[in-house]
Amino acid sequence: METARTARPMVGIFWMLVTGLCFVAVTAIVKFLGPRIPPAEQAFLRYFLGLAFLLPMLRPMLRTRLSGRMWGMFAARGVFHAMGVMLWFYAMTRIPLAEVTAINYLAPVYVTLGAALFLGEKLALRRIVAVLVALLGAAVILRPGFRVVEPGHMAMLLAAVVFGGSYLLAKVMADRVSAPVVVGMLSIWVTAALAPFAYAVWVTPTLTELAILFGVACFATAGHYTMTLAFAAAPVAVTQPVTFLQLVWATALGAVVFAEPVDIWVVLGGGLILGSVTFITWREAMLNRQPITPPTPATKV
Repeated sequence: METARTARPMVGIFWMLVTGLCFVAVTAIVKFLGPRIPPAEQAFLRYFLGLAFLLPMLRPMLRTRLSGRMWGMFAARGVFHAMGVMLWFYAMTRIPLAEVTAINYLAPVYVTLGAALFLGEKLALRRIVAVLVALLGAAVILRPGFRVVEPGHMAMLLAAVVFGGSYLLAKVMADRVSAPVVVGMLSIWVTAALAPFAYAVWVTPTLTELAILFGVACFATAGHYTMTLAFAAAPVAVTQPVTFLQLVWATALGAVVFAEPVDIWVVLGGGLILGSVTFITWREAMLNRQPITPPTPATKV
């Protein structure tokens, strides 16, 4: 029995490695697709095609009775997440893979600040320092005054904020309804929220482009499934540092496949941000409380 317990962290690390590969595959596929299809339409098709994965969740969703307040929270989260996804798709086609990955690490930091502001979570000095380190990491990545800060950078910074808000709403709802209902309602509401934006800029996709976007949906779904397996096998404090490899893989893939220059400052800044998130997560584990700060991939959903 002791052997089984000591083996589980390795299982969790393995599944988190697979999760990282899935999410890097998502970003690479979107980058490969390019800007011909507008970001709002790409985001809509990704979620619309992904509705096929909701079939196992239909029964618990139909059985759940929701109050008017819960319906409002699901709708609000759908709007938040739809904004984040559109910004993410926009940024993905305009700045390097490594920079998108590194800036996305900020989302859990924003969740920590939001939990203090809106959920009454205590913001101790050590957490304030960790947040400041993360913001320093963002400054290292962007280096304003030393390089041009592109619209894609601003879009990704805002996307991290919006994804953080989406996660905070998800945390509140997860205490009231089951996880399949939270995930299923997100997919439905995001699809509905994206529909008018996609219609306004609609460009008829080819069958190849539809297949590529369905691949995005498949990898995203697989990533969240393997992330769940990782959390079941090991504490978040164990699996969180593994997410840094996403930045390594994104940097290597951007250099080899898309001829993007390797920027050591992006890697350094991403490391500072993820280090601060890992510290906050570790402290929550040491205090034996329910974590507020999510693992880095969780805010994407």
